[in-house]
Amino acid sequence: MAVKLVAFLEKLTNKKREKVLIIDDSTLGRPRSKKVELLARVFDHCENKYLKGYRMLSVCWSDGASFLPLDFALLSSANEKNRIQGITKDLDKRSCGYKRRMEAMTKSTDLLEPMVSRILKLGVKARYVLMDSWFAMPKTIAGLRKHIHVVCMVKKTSKIFYEYLGNHYTLEGIYRLLKKRPGRTKILASTVVNMKYGGQAKIVFVRDKRKKDWLALLTTDVDLPNEEVVRLYGKRWDIEVFFKMSKQHLGLEKSIQTRDFDSQIAYTSIVMARYMFLAMEQRRTDDPRTFGRLFQACCKEMKDLSFLEALKRIFELVVDKLRKAGEYTEKIYKKSDLGHIRDCNRVFRPGQAVMSKNMSGYS
Repeated sequence: MAVKLVAFLEKLTNKKREKVLIIDDSTLGRPRSKKVELLARVFDHCENKYLKGYRMLSVCWSDGASFLPLDFALLSSANEKNRIQGITKDLDKRSCGYKRRMEAMTKSTDLLEPMVSRILKLGVKARYVLMDSWFAMPKTIAGLRKHIHVVCMVKKTSKIFYEYLGNHYTLEGIYRLLKKRPGRTKILASTVVNMKYGGQAKIVFVRDKRKKDWLALLTTDVDLPNEEVVRLYGKRWDIEVFFKMSKQHLGLEKSIQTRDFDSQIAYTSIVMARYMFLAMEQRRTDDPRTFGRLFQACCKEMKDLSFLEALKRIFELVVDKLRKAGEYTEKIYKKSDLGHIRDCNRVFRPGQAVMSKNMSGYS
């Protein structure tokens, strides 16, 4: 269903406009549960602590106007010590239920490449994949760049090194070596580096508005301008809106009480389908091109409007406004126009009679 909706929206989108895939995860809390299948202690990056529940890893599509969820994985924990409950069903290893459970106990970074590859093989078109710094590991980037260009934020850490000018530096070490732009510019500096698992990448350093610091954006498309890197990464915020809408208005987190893992997968799929219906309805309401022939007829009417016709309509509006301003304004308008005609008669028609004041109409 998502693939068909994307194909419909592509007809309404300019071919030059960038279509992107967005990757992120969000916690689904089950604080009072005890015997829910594959329930685990998962780490919440926003609250910076462990919660009881799941993590929902999502891959979504956006053209800048519409946002559609394409694929998700309901994750438990790859560490057996953090899993409160294990698998409670005896399933055939060839079934979808067994594969979903194995997927739930896999690291999220290991799932990104198969998910993106599966989406692209189904015919979904996208030029870039956007993701936060939690997934921006050199191995993950190397796997994704085989299928699509990556735009992501990178961490300031002492464990990841980049090759620059023949030596290996951390992100902060590269920043110290670069010459910064003067003034209060948003983009401080940029450079091209070599990644650990092969391939070049561009790192763009931007000013952090929240505090006197800097942030770093990385892209595997080294020919992409710095301003475009910043603009494209800004589209990643749409997935945060998706998570908030799904939890607060579509009941993703608190409207299900089942203990079965298959039921939770089914309910999450229904929530995503409902979100897609709302996204399509919003596009139909906001985009005038969905009117079809009516929109084309309106465009033709505006295109065929000549200069003289437009000028005539402007004069009609001016005269109408003057008449509505009151009788006093209309008298002044008539007197001034009549005096102008008298002056013209004296200059160009000497000896002829002056036009009468009681004249009801003149041109």
